[in-house]
Amino acid sequence: MKIISLLFLFFFSLGIHAQKTSGTKLHRPETSELTDEVVYETGRSWEAYKKYAWGHDVLKPLSRSFEDWYAEPLYISPIDAYSTLKMMGLETYASEIETYVVDSLSFDKDIDAKVFEVNIRILGGLLSMYELNKNEKVLEKAIDFAERLMPAFQTKTGIPTYWVNLKTGKARGDTVNVAEAGTYLLEMGILSYYTSNPKYYQAAKRASMAIYERRSSIGLIGDVIDVNTGKWISEKSHICAGVDSYYEYLYKSYIIFPDPEIKAVWDESIKGIQRYLADDFENDLWYARVNMHTGEKLSYVITLYDAFFPALLALSGDIDKAVRNQESWDRLWNLYGIEPVAYDYRQKIATYPKYDLNPEIIESSYYLYHFTGDKKFLEMAKRYWKSIMKYCRTDVAFTMIDDVRTMKQGDHMATFFFAETLKYFYLIFSQDSGLYSFDDYIFTTEAHPFKRSSFSTDELHTRLGIK
Repeated sequence: MKIISLLFLFFFSLGIHAQKTSGTKLHRPETSELTDEVVYETGRSWEAYKKYAWGHDVLKPLSRSFEDWYAEPLYISPIDAYSTLKMMGLETYASEIETYVVDSLSFDKDIDAKVFEVNIRILGGLLSMYELNKNEKVLEKAIDFAERLMPAFQTKTGIPTYWVNLKTGKARGDTVNVAEAGTYLLEMGILSYYTSNPKYYQAAKRASMAIYERRSSIGLIGDVIDVNTGKWISEKSHICAGVDSYYEYLYKSYIIFPDPEIKAVWDESIKGIQRYLADDFENDLWYARVNMHTGEKLSYVITLYDAFFPALLALSGDIDKAVRNQESWDRLWNLYGIEPVAYDYRQKIATYPKYDLNPEIIESSYYLYHFTGDKKFLEMAKRYWKSIMKYCRTDVAFTMIDDVRTMKQGDHMATFFFAETLKYFYLIFSQDSGLYSFDDYIFTTEAHPFKRSSFSTDELHTRLGIK
């Protein structure tokens, strides 16, 4: 099987390399095989999606079937996957997606969509598709989709509802978590820049500011809020799933849209996080869940989504804490062979032992390898790739793990596996080649790439309405 795989990889790679633009630098010897292996596995998995799930949202690798998020498919996996396929030089696959989006995809569907989820996947994916290929018809699709989301923001607080009907614009769902409330600055800001219409960014900013304005006297926010009353439904403060990308977007959006008000929110927020949430425990650095009013620690359960935080810390300049937090996550990965969705680090038990092919720990390895140059972070990524190849690979693609204690496979390949996990593996293994420069890009929470140079600071005030 090993020999067959290597031969197939060789011939497949020849096709991949033929698609790449001239002038591409060669990969360094120590990472070239891994880089090509990631590209091969991406192509192999994409072929499985095309064969068993084309036109649908998600591939189910074990049953070789598909599932959709709603009564009608929204083509989520292809839109999410486009930027990865494009960056890897898989031009034929990327072109097929772009053609389908332009010629065949309509969002005029009588379905209630989850505003947060489709914003980061569909709107972000379409905007990245436009960024990478400048097809005006793709931008038209992005504008159309964004307009269908906008009714969700028409609440008393400006925080969007949980659901919005893509056809009727009817919004519902008064209770959202903070990630669902405040993860719009990048996608909406980018759309405002492309269209010179500040309404999108201003709607996203109003939502994020509404969260911050309801912080406690010690500077912390809760994690679940009512979009109309602005009342906190849950007063737990954390960086875990349900809050994570709110913080991520504060800093990342500031990098490409230097809005001083958003930067001030980040500066104050990170102070509270480090003062009250940071928890040194047995030489590890974790971030606990605390009461937003008192700072009292309430829970030591972390989620694998939290592993994004070392990347954010490194990006914002706190390398020491980034390294310590990443090393803690690495030890957890090694404890099981793959990290569980949820883990109580004080009781030392997996409270939710699934693994959904998540990218966050790989993302942080990539960031830290860039910022420190320390090859231990590259070695981490190599181990993560080896584990995923061993436990998650199927005969057609990759799939989730139902229980990391037994490594029993489930039947689901999340859309973010294409958008994020495979992309971050590719980027870290090819980083030394100069193929893509880390400092040239900002990645959304779904890892959709945007060149920083695409956004002129001279134009931002007018296009986004930044004062």
